[in-house]
Amino acid sequence: MMNAHFGKPGVQRLALASAVLVLTGCSSLPSKQHAPDEEPVVMGSAPRRNHTPNEAAFACMTNGIKQKNKPLIGVAVGDVKDYTGRYSSTEGSTITQGGALMVYSALGKLGGTVLIQERFDTRIAELELAYTEKRQLGDGRTHTVEAGKPAVPWIPYFGGSIIKSNYYIVGGITELNYNIASSGFEVAVNSAGIKRRTYTMNIGVDLRIVDTRSLLVAKTVSLQKQIIGQEVGAGVYRFFGSDLVDINVGNKNQEPLQMGVRTTIEQGVIELLAAIAEVDPNECLNPVAVASAPGAVVVAPVAKPNGNGAVTSVATPLVVGDVTQSALVPQNSGQASANAVQQLVFEFGSSAISGAAMSAVEKIVNDVAQGPPVTFQLVARDTELWPPLQRRELTNQRVKVTMDALAAKGIAASRIGVTWMPEPTDTSITRLGAGYQLVATLVVGK
Repeated sequence: MMNAHFGKPGVQRLALASAVLVLTGCSSLPSKQHAPDEEPVVMGSAPRRNHTPNEAAFACMTNGIKQKNKPLIGVAVGDVKDYTGRYSSTEGSTITQGGALMVYSALGKLGGTVLIQERFDTRIAELELAYTEKRQLGDGRTHTVEAGKPAVPWIPYFGGSIIKSNYYIVGGITELNYNIASSGFEVAVNSAGIKRRTYTMNIGVDLRIVDTRSLLVAKTVSLQKQIIGQEVGAGVYRFFGSDLVDINVGNKNQEPLQMGVRTTIEQGVIELLAAIAEVDPNECLNPVAVASAPGAVVVAPVAKPNGNGAVTSVATPLVVGDVTQSALVPQNSGQASANAVQQLVFEFGSSAISGAAMSAVEKIVNDVAQGPPVTFQLVARDTELWPPLQRRELTNQRVKVTMDALAAKGIAASRIGVTWMPEPTDTSITRLGAGYQLVATLVVGK
């Protein structure tokens, strides 16, 4: 955000110069002219798949269901409404009205292990069935209805073409709580100051899966997720003689609210289907537990003597089962800050790798080429004071992003493991130098 107001002639030249610079910066968005007689339009990023932090959990669940070798489960979706009642006269509904659509998409991520059946919007199917009943629906061909009689242009229908479902999922988004926790500061001296604020809100989702034939509820889930955001700013509001200078600059960002709803619904779908398919969902939803699932690669610490005669912990890949896949494996048997040669620094509340952190990734890749194992640290600002579960989720996201960045450089994910991260119930932070805290310790093995 930026707001500026200048008084009379004393600072008009400064105002004009500042305005030119600001407007120049605002016009730097990429644009494209599609036709000679049209104005250029701003072109943003290309569409992509809507990935969430649950992608690995879906892959794990798909594998678990396939191993059961059971017939496909027919699942339909009913209404998944917004029950929060939050509505703005200027912006409309605060929470997405597409909860059922998110459930359908989540079922589609289970790799064909469930039979997804349409029950949410059957208007077209019902209309065509009505046309069929009236002998009005055709497919451009003729059909023989009775032997010895002329073929007819309409499609005959003898019933039974619609496959019954075994279960259906219904529920809703039931909570939206603003500012359940916030912190920050604001300092001003002589009408010039700075401010910084962090805030947390949360959403809640309640889902259930119902046996279609008996209408017995087979499983219910009630989940919540916290959404984090931050705001920083600086400003000056002063008179210089007869001239008024009013300048405000700042930045505000927040985790996408609707993405939080989608992620929570996805976890609910995983838990519901796990109950029906008799698969343990904790092995897939908890990245730590995934390591012990069949087919995971566990990076297990192995005691080795160092040059001083002491024993240190070195992570060594250990394959479990027949399939090799990457997994986040905090063992917490090594030191939190043991001999890390590189540090990847993450910005406040972010899981994105910055330019400086990417340089550290390049250095890690070079060190690996010289001969593993290579230990390194993920680091964040010590002003991050999240609740333990929220911190755990952010840490898992940062670990995954780091593993993806290394995999993009040619280091197999199966070689990367986590040797330390805070326990889910740990409320303390591990300080690491002035202004920083340790997020996790990783190692690249052989």
